[in-house]
Formats: sequence, structure tokens, C-alpha cells
Amino acid sequence: MGGVTLLAQASGSEPAGGAAAAEAIGATLGALVVTTVIVLVIAAHRSRRISWLHHLARFAERQTGLPGWAALPSAVMGGALLTAALGMYWDISLHIDNGRDDGPLANPAHYLILVGLYGSLLAGALSIALAGRERPCRTAIHLGGDWWAPVGGLMIAACGAFALAGFPLDDLWHRIFGQDVTLWGPTHLMLIGGGSLAVLGGMVLLAEGITAVGRDPERDSHLLVIYHLRRGLLVGGFLVALSTFQGEFDFGVPQFRLVLHPLLIMLAASIGLVAARIYLGRGGALLAVFGFIAIRGLIAVMVGGVWDQTLPHFPLYLVEALLVELVFLRSAGRSPVATGALAGVLIGTIGLAAEWGWSHVWMPIPWPTALLPEAAVAGLASAVAGGAVGGFIGAALIGSLPTGAPAALPARLGPVDRRAALLGAVALVAVLAWNVPLAGDGPRSATIALRDIAPGPDRTVAAAIRIEPPGAVDEDPEFLNVTAWQGGGSVLDPLERTGPGEYRTTEPIPVSGGWKATLRLQQGSSLVAVPIFQPEDRAIPAPETPASATFTRSFQPDISVLQRERKLDVAPALSAIAYLTVLAIALSLFALIAWSLLRVDAGGPKRRAGSRTALSGAELV
Repeated sequence: MGGVTLLAQASGSEPAGGAAAAEAIGATLGALVVTTVIVLVIAAHRSRRISWLHHLARFAERQTGLPGWAALPSAVMGGALLTAALGMYWDISLHIDNGRDDGPLANPAHYLILVGLYGSLLAGALSIALAGRERPCRTAIHLGGDWWAPVGGLMIAACGAFALAGFPLDDLWHRIFGQDVTLWGPTHLMLIGGGSLAVLGGMVLLAEGITAVGRDPERDSHLLVIYHLRRGLLVGGFLVALSTFQGEFDFGVPQFRLVLHPLLIMLAASIGLVAARIYLGRGGALLAVFGFIAIRGLIAVMVGGVWDQTLPHFPLYLVEALLVELVFLRSAGRSPVATGALAGVLIGTIGLAAEWGWSHVWMPIPWPTALLPEAAVAGLASAVAGGAVGGFIGAALIGSLPTGAPAALPARLGPVDRRAALLGAVALVAVLAWNVPLAGDGPRSATIALRDIAPGPDRTVAAAIRIEPPGAVDEDPEFLNVTAWQGGGSVLDPLERTGPGEYRTTEPIPVSGGWKATLRLQQGSSLVAVPIFQPEDRAIPAPETPASATFTRSFQPDISVLQRERKLDVAPALSAIAYLTVLAIALSLFALIAWSLLRVDAGGPKRRAGSRTALSGAELV
């Protein structure tokens, strides 16, 4: 990648085990100040010492027709999470292009993430503060005294707090285990997952606001363009949230098996599009794709264009949305969970084929035939299970909507639906768990001959590669490339096969400065690598791996090359405690979200006993 980068190239002096004490203390004090201000403003509003917050809520109420406790927090949450998503993708690209940060306050993307996540927490707190001293809607939770919390507001606040907790835990994690430069690090998943799930809280809050009014005032107005724009961005944001876990594949530096890419796309498509279709009614899945492309398109323009960093790619989801719309047009008599699972069958077959083609149009690593049949089986399983989960989420979201709402169900979710959705969630975890483990076996070694293309301090080379034994590499592996990154940009070069076990690069590979160039091979369950060039890193410490004219090096597990900052001497008991702690926090959040969805569904008006779970064709379309 060319152009001027925003940060200096990695020098090997950047901290590799957590932030400097002064910066950690400064960041903590800043967070405490912001939190204190939020608490003081809410206290002043509740005691009627200030009125401007009430006026802001009233203004938002006049613009949308929804209660202020839903309208204003929804606007704050939307802007905050867009800011956080922009910061997240910028942050990933900066780490790919430049390596470690000089400190948490030296990375400009961190400010966007912090502002966004704090804005999410603020949105949830505002919803509770603005709810008033009497129950604002049937699903609201009594917190004690005269405090009431809309379920959606509580979800947003909990997700924001969960994500923000990832910042100090991330620093602690790096101090104990070193830098794990992967999107899938436990504390990284806390940051991403918390912000992502807050969107679901926003969808719940909107449903509660509509329930309190008794109708959807924006849909009933003449400004249908505004209605479709807002709703599209909301459900599109949910699809963006579900897609964030594909980030390493979007940038072309996956540190897990390539089969996870189609699996994760099928998961996001099935859950997000099915939920959006039920939540908004006819056209809901297409609106989600519109919102998704608008948001991810903006992020791509900003990160890859304005800031000139490595471009984040993204799936298309259009064919999957059309399939969901088609299935729900003929859904009369079926439960939302069953209909979602049926849509998942088409998503996991026709939709998977469409994304397969799209990967060859605009993905850093196109999907090879080597992924078959494993990707087809895992993709179908995840799509069907995800469709059931999406059906549960969508039906729960609208369970309390007033009769006559555009996508209202004639009955709440029944026990069979809940059990089927739970089974789908368990199946998703099982499919993911089955495909995550990696093996370190593979070829024995690689002999690499380098020819200078550009000598000097900015040296680039062409490489001729011979892998031993020659038959150890399949003719069509999942991927075999040279990845160079963290030297001021990134290069991904799929190799050209010249003979049995012999390959050559097709573009200049940088092997100087802070660049790290690696030969990477993934086939089957194996992901291995050979370092071509690695600079000296005094902070780890680690010596330079020189890019000599000719050398032979052994293949190693990929994680030991790409994540050489990790500490390998940590006691297993400490690792187990750390992972279990993060897992317990995450499971607590998931339990809160599941309980919240069930409460929203149970808070709906009573329906006729004769139609407990069936979807009426007229009401769905």
C-alpha cells in the first residue's frame, strides 16, 4: 500500500506488554471524569436542577413522534456506534500497517472507539434517566424507588459497560500475556462484541417506544423516505455488528482457518436478515443490506481513501436478502423460528454460492475449491441454525408491538420456538468450535531465493520458493501467500505455482525497516508459516530474521510467527483463570440479553389462544 501513513513505522521500541504506567493512569482518570460528569448530569436532571436535557428529549420526541426516553437515546446511540465502528476498522488497519502503538493515547482511532463506546453507555443511561418516575412502558424494569428502566436502555447501557471494561482488561491482558495481534483476542472480542450487541438494545428500545405510543408514528407519517432511511440504518447497523467478527478476513490477514470466513458470513446473514425481515416486515431484509452497504461503504472510503490505510473489504449479502424476502412471502402457518430456519437453508446454499462468487470479485483471499465440501456443510449448518436464532430475535423484538403494526405476530413465541432457537445457538457455538482449532503440521521447510527489485533502505525483493517435501502442499490449498505488514502498509501476494512444490512471488515484497514478511500456508486444519524478514524488536526482545539472498527455514505454527510478541512462559493455571474470567463476563451479558428478549416478547398484549406461534401471511407481508 502506498501513500503517507498516519503513524510512524514500527521501530521495535513500542511497548509490548501493556501501556506505560503514566498513560494508563491518565486514561483511567479521564474515564473517571467522563463517568462523573454523566452521573452528575443525570442526577441534576432527576432533581430538576437542569432543564436542558428535558428540552432535548422533547425536541427529539417532536421530530420522531416517539417518547423522549426512546427518541433521544436512539439518536445518541446511532451516532456513537457509527463513530465506534469507524474507529474500530481504522484501528485494525493502523495495526496491520504500522504494528504496535507507542501507547493507547498515541493511536487516533482509539479516541473514536472510546467516544463511541462511552456514547453508547450514555445512550443507555439517558434512556433510564428520561423514563420518568412512573413506568414508561409495559416492559420497563423497576430498579427501585422511582427509577424505571426500559429494557432496551438497560441492554444498551450493559453492552456499553461491557465493551468499555475491555479497555483496562486489554491492557492487563497484554501485561500478562504480551501483545496478541489478532482480532479474536478475548478482550478484543469484549470491545467488539459489547459495541455490536448494543445495536440489538437499540432495536428493543425502538420497539418499546412504539409500544408506548400504540403505533409507529414515523411509518404513519408522510416522510416515508426518512422512515426507511432510519430503519435501514438501524437494522443495517445490526448486520454490520454481526459482521465485525469477520474483520481479519476483510483485511486479508486471517489467523484462523479460511473456512471460518464463509461460516461467519452465513451466520451474520441468517441472523441479521431474518431478524430484520420480521422486525420491519416486507422489505426489511433489503433495508438491512442498504444500511449495511451505506455504513461499510462509508468506513471503506474513510479508512482506505481519506486515511490511506489498508482497505477493509466486506460481503455483499444482497442475494441472501432476496432469498429471505422470498421465503417470508410464503410463510403463512409457520412459526418465525421455523421460517427463519427455512430461509437459512436457502442462505446456506444459494446465498453461499453468491458470496463465493463475490469473494473472487472483491475479497483479499478468494475462496478456492479446496474449501469444498467443508465450507458447504459448515455454511449450511450455521445458516440454518442462525436463521432459527434470527427468527427468535425478530419475533421477540416485536412481541410487544401493538396490533396492526406492520410486522406484528399474532402470538408470542411458544416453548417449541424457544427450544429450537436455543438448539440453534448451541449448534452455532459447536460449528464455530469445531473449525477454530489449528494444527501445526505441514511441510518440513522452504528454501527461498531472493532477487532485489529495489535495493537500499527501502529494499523490495522477488522470491523463488521451493517447499520440501514437494508433495506436502496440495495443488489447491486454502491459501498460500506471502504476507508483508506493519512496515507502513500491507502487501498480500498469492503465489504463482511454477512446478511441484515450487512457487514465485508476483509483486515486490518489502524486507526492510519495520516490515514483517512471511510465507503462509493454510490447508486442512494446518496453518503454518516461514519468516522471510522480521526486524529486530528490542521490546520483546527478539533478534532480526534477515532476508538473505538464499536461505532454508523450517515451517512453524503461524501463530508463533505472526504473534511473536506473545509471552510463551505464562503459567497454564493463570491462562485458564484469565480465559474463564472473560468467558464468565461474556456469558453474563448473553444471559442478560436473552432474558431481555424474553421479557420484551412476554410484555406484548394477549392474543387469541388458537394461534400461539403461527405467522399470518397477511401480517408478515
